[in-house]
Amino acid sequence: MGLCKVSLSLFCMLGIVMVGHMANAQDSHADYVNGQNAARAQVGVENLGWDDTVAAFAQNYANQRKGDCQLIHSGGGGKYGENLAMSTGDLSGAEAVKLWVDEKPYYDYDSNSCVEGQMCGHYTQVVWRNSTRIGCAKVKCDNGGTFVTCNYSPPGNYIGQRPY
Repeated sequence: MGLCKVSLSLFCMLGIVMVGHMANAQDSHADYVNGQNAARAQVGVENLGWDDTVAAFAQNYANQRKGDCQLIHSGGGGKYGENLAMSTGDLSGAEAVKLWVDEKPYYDYDSNSCVEGQMCGHYTQVVWRNSTRIGCAKVKCDNGGTFVTCNYSPPGNYIGQRPY
């Protein structure tokens, strides 16, 4: 599977990640940002900064998913990239970030695509060089699961462009 195919005027709605129960951990702004900035540093991309406006968008959307915990993308309001994760138990923000960053081995820089049969679009959004601001949110769903979303501004994953 290659990177999502979209026109340059639209951003790619990234795939989704679902996991079973995971242990409790932290959910501070730093917990969302630090793991992503560590991945960005590995490829020479500047850090993401927390943005309260982007975070408000993420929280609003997470609140909408509280009732069903479905991994459905928000659409980003046309201005944000997005990574989603959910768990049947408690998933921390840091654990969600790790799931996305752990897709790194499935991204082939030379072909600018994912290794066949694997997802890497979460990772490429994390390290997208033009994304500079991030906002994330987490909700405990009515069914007992956890829904985590991070939104990125400007969005990434444009066809024909490399993330870094």
